[in-house]
Amino acid sequence: MDFHTGLIEFNSTSVMILINVLILYIILKKFFWEKIKKFMDDRANAVRDRIEVAEAMNKRADAKMEDYTRRIANVEEEGREIIKEAKVTADAQAQYIIDEARKEASSIITDARTAARLEQEKAMDDMRREIAQISMMVAQQIVEREVSEIGQESILDDAIQKARSTTWQS
Repeated sequence: MDFHTGLIEFNSTSVMILINVLILYIILKKFFWEKIKKFMDDRANAVRDRIEVAEAMNKRADAKMEDYTRRIANVEEEGREIIKEAKVTADAQAQYIIDEARKEASSIITDARTAARLEQEKAMDDMRREIAQISMMVAQQIVEREVSEIGQESILDDAIQKARSTTWQS
């Protein structure tokens, strides 16, 4: 019994192959279908579990990344605050140093002015004493030479010369 229809031929071998496939299908379904289905379900569940675990890990990684990003932003802000505080402290210390230097300079200037005034007063006192000595010397010589031939001008010039050579140069 052979049928020729072109590309597909139906003959007794084809029918036997079809019967064998059906028997094999029934045997597989009866004995192995549950095992195969269970294996496929277990495999699908394992893949699904791994995907869920991977997604959970991704979520934790994203949360950690956000936390680290936030921490870095906080650290940067803290760094800016520390720098700002250090600048304020440095400015305050600089101002303190400048104020202290000004006070010290003012004190030095005041001390120098006081010392100069004291020196000036001492010099004036010394000059008064020397003028008094010169005046006494001139008066003594005028009295001694009053009657003599030398005039008062020469006596005064002589006394000034004498005073210069002894008192002021020492």
